[in-house]
Amino acid sequence: MRVLLTGASGYIGKRLLPILVEAGHEVICCVRDVQRFTPPESLKSRIIIIQVDLLDEASLANIPKDIDGAYYLVHSMATSSDYQSLELSSAKNFRRALSETKVKHVIYLSG
Repeated sequence: MRVLLTGASGYIGKRLLPILVEAGHEVICCVRDVQRFTPPESLKSRIIIIQVDLLDEASLANIPKDIDGAYYLVHSMATSSDYQSLELSSAKNFRRALSETKVKHVIYLSG
C-alpha cells in the first residue's frame, strides 16, 4: 500500500514510520521543512520525502495522486494562539487535496 504520512517528524509520526516501512508499505513522508526532517539512516533509502505545508495551498500539489492511504498527524498549536482556525484551514486543505487522489483510507489524529 502507498501511504502518505503527514506529521512524519512529530512524536507519533516518528514512531509510526518504521512500523509502516517494516510492514511493507511504500511511505511518502510529508513534512513542512525537509531540512528539519531526520529519519533514521536505515529508513532513508526506503521512504519518499516531500515538502508540503497544509496551510499553503500551492504546496499541496506535491501530494502524489496515487496514494492508497493517508495519516493526518499534524496540528497548528505551536504556530499561533488562534490554532482552531488554523486547524480548520489545514484540515479543509488536506481534504481538498486528497479529493484529487485515489486514497481509500484516512486516519485523522490532530490537536
